[in-house]
Amino acid sequence: MKLFHLATAICLAGAAVSASAADPNLGRNLAATCANCHGTNGKAVSGAGMDALAGMEKEKLLQKLKDFKSGAKPATIMHQISKGYTDAQLDLIAAYYAAQK
Repeated sequence: MKLFHLATAICLAGAAVSASAADPNLGRNLAATCANCHGTNGKAVSGAGMDALAGMEKEKLLQKLKDFKSGAKPATIMHQISKGYTDAQLDLIAAYYAAQK
């Protein structure tokens, strides 16, 4: 019986991972939380004091996010927000914003 439960758990975990990896909108969905400060699709309101993320080079944005997450880059809120994402999710977010114009 324990073997059955273990096998079921492994199958469910694998299905969850493959389902999220197969979602072509995952980067967009993760980035939606950024809209509160950085504007819809990363197009910040001019003069609002927030960086526009749309069209930013992926590697540059990813490095900023990783620096916030590690604490290397000081912030008021971004260090807390970035810690809520895995490195793979941050990569998807950076890729999404790099593709925006």
